[in-house]
Amino acid sequence: MALTQASDAGFGIYVHWPFCAAKCPYCDFNSHVRHQQVDQARFAAAFERELNHFAEMTQGKVVQSVFLGGGTPSLMEPATVERVLTAISDRWSMDSNVEISLEANPTSVEAERFKGYRAAGVNRVSLGVQSLHDADLKLLGRLHDAATARRAIETARATFPRLSFDLIYARPNQTLAQWEAELKDAIALAADHLSLYQLTIEEGTPFYTLYHGGKLTMPDQDLGAEFYELTQKVTEAEGLPAYEVSNHAKPGAECRHNLVYWRYGDYVGVGPGAHGRLSVGVNRMATSVERHPETWLEAVEQNGHGMIEFSGLNEEEQGDEFLLMGLRLTEGIDLKRYEAFAHRSVDPKRLNDLLEHGMVEELGENRVRATREGFFVLDAVVADLAA
Repeated sequence: MALTQASDAGFGIYVHWPFCAAKCPYCDFNSHVRHQQVDQARFAAAFERELNHFAEMTQGKVVQSVFLGGGTPSLMEPATVERVLTAISDRWSMDSNVEISLEANPTSVEAERFKGYRAAGVNRVSLGVQSLHDADLKLLGRLHDAATARRAIETARATFPRLSFDLIYARPNQTLAQWEAELKDAIALAADHLSLYQLTIEEGTPFYTLYHGGKLTMPDQDLGAEFYELTQKVTEAEGLPAYEVSNHAKPGAECRHNLVYWRYGDYVGVGPGAHGRLSVGVNRMATSVERHPETWLEAVEQNGHGMIEFSGLNEEEQGDEFLLMGLRLTEGIDLKRYEAFAHRSVDPKRLNDLLEHGMVEELGENRVRATREGFFVLDAVVADLAA
């Protein structure tokens, strides 16, 4: 059946745990270091209240996926995770095959803690490995070494039905040959899913300051493209092809939660800094929540939620978001679905121009996807199709 509405693409819940043991120098996520112990019971109670607020808006929805992200959710006690997941299952119907993911850092992996998460209902873990080389882990500001990462992968594989882990490539002074060897090593360790991200320099991070001060050397654009091409070649040959720009899986092992985002489905976002997209009646609403953890906590305790944005998206905004998300996927987009959101068709001349220049390709009637060349200039491709 063709996907025509947001509700057809599934429904997920994202829970943001904002705390980390340390802030990585490349990271611009909403993550915070606290030197005093976090009152997890108080935060769990706030998650319960905010979930209740969103449940009232989304009655009748069936949850296909839950994602505990951060921050470092593996700093949560298993009892905290259990409270959050119980709050979700008490407020919504759960799909019989619901995917419940938790992000974890290798430094916070303990077999007993993982058993606690599994008992609480987590059935998929995503490990922030980032590199399998000690020198690069130190450069990236990670608190674990490669041996710890390998042990964490083994523990996760023995505990959870599904496992993914992240690696960052195109690192300073990294060669293509080094990355190819590391990637093949990672694939041998992996179960059925890898997230492979090219290192980017984000404003406001220590790496940004170092880079613009001439103290951090990054691969140029051409070499970055070679890293990307090599990544696609190796993962395809090893049976983990890309299903999204940075995500690779055996067929059927794709991350269901992220597919809700990329297929432009509905999702609730709770916790400090979380965002959501919800279909409320005939309207599609954008939601966002207060970023600062303690400010969010006080707002939830006073008001029942920490929401700072609840605004309708107009047709143009919906169309743009649909293109930007969907064209990240190798399955591409249904142009009829774009019309349903944007209430307009893609300009045939602009589409033909992109086809002729090899930026997009057709996948049968009314379906297109970005090519590898198009992925490098995806914002421009989206702008052309939306014009």
